Amino acid sequence: MNPLSYFLLAFTAVLAATANAGGPPVLDINGQPIFGGSYYVLPAISGPAGGGLTLSPLGDKPCPLYIGQEPSEVERGIPVKFSNWRSRVPFVPESADLNIEMDVAATICVQSTYWSVVPSNLPIMNLYVEAGPKPKPGEDSWNSFFQIKKTGEFHNGYNIEFCPNGGSCMSVGISTDEHGVRRLALLGTTQPFPFVFMKASETETSSKKTMSII
Repeated sequence: MNPLSYFLLAFTAVLAATANAGGPPVLDINGQPIFGGSYYVLPAISGPAGGGLTLSPLGDKPCPLYIGQEPSEVERGIPVKFSNWRSRVPFVPESADLNIEMDVAATICVQSTYWSVVPSNLPIMNLYVEAGPKPKPGEDSWNSFFQIKKTGEFHNGYNIEFCPNGGSCMSVGISTDEHGVRRLALLGTTQPFPFVFMKASETETSSKKTMSII
C-alpha cells in the first residue's frame, strides 16, 4: 500500500471512530492524534510560564506527592499516560472522562501516580492534584476523572478540567506557594494552564523511570 492510500485509510478510520466517540481526538503538538504512549504536558506559552509536569511533596512531609510544574521552561518533566475512557475508540477523545498517570515506575512514596483531587489542609484552601493509587471503579473514583478540552487561543492547545461525577467541570490551573513551587490546583490563587502535548520517545520515557522530585 502506498503512503497516500495508507494515510487516507487511517484518516477515514479516525473520522468513523470520532463519530462513534462523540468527540474529536486529542492532538499532539504536531497535529497527530494521541493513540497511546507517553506525552509531555508543556505550557502552550514558552518562557516564564515554567516547564513540564513533575512530582513534588507538600509542606514538610515527603508523602504523598502532588503534581507539580518544573520551574524552568527547558525542563520537560515527567510524561503522562491516559486510560479508562469509556468510548471504544483507540485514540484519546476530547471532553471524555479519563484517568491520567505520571509515567514513572516508582516514587519515594512507593505507590502509583494516578491523578486525583484532594484538599490541601493548608490555611489557604486549595484543591490540589495528588499522585496516588490506581482508581477503583465505583463511588470512590469520583475524584480521579479529568477531561481534556480544546482551547481556541493556541494551536493544538488544551485545558485540563476536573469533572466529578459527570457534573460541572472546574479548570485545573497552577498555584505557586511561598517557596515558588508550582503545583496543579483547582481553587485558591491559581493561574490558567493552557498546554500542549509532546510525544515522549521510548528512550526518554525509560530515563524517567528513576524518579526525581522538586
